[in-house]
Amino acid sequence: MQNKQTTILYRPVNKAELDLIEQSGWQKFPPRLPEQPIFYPVMNEAYAIQITREWNVPAYGTGYVTRFAVDTGYLQQFKVENVGAEMHNELWIPADALEAFNAHIIGLIECTHTFTEND
Repeated sequence: MQNKQTTILYRPVNKAELDLIEQSGWQKFPPRLPEQPIFYPVMNEAYAIQITREWNVPAYGTGYVTRFAVDTGYLQQFKVENVGAEMHNELWIPADALEAFNAHIIGLIECTHTFTEND
């Protein structure tokens, strides 16, 4: 059996999202809300930390950074979108494709950082 090549991605989340990830056995991201047409994992940890500190913590009081691996071959269908500085690279996954995206996660989703208003 051949091992699949994987790409490491990051996703900033709030507590409600983290709880749903935990309820899935750390295997999938929850469905998007109607006002959220895309799921956007980011390409590097520094950018995920920036989003968590600048957006999630002010909005929710606490923010989390998750890390996970996805089948690289599957990801090739999505264009890397740059939304600012050189490090601000994301993948834009249509909300209706999130179930298929989740099926291509290899291993478990990990929570690597927690930030609060006191950090």
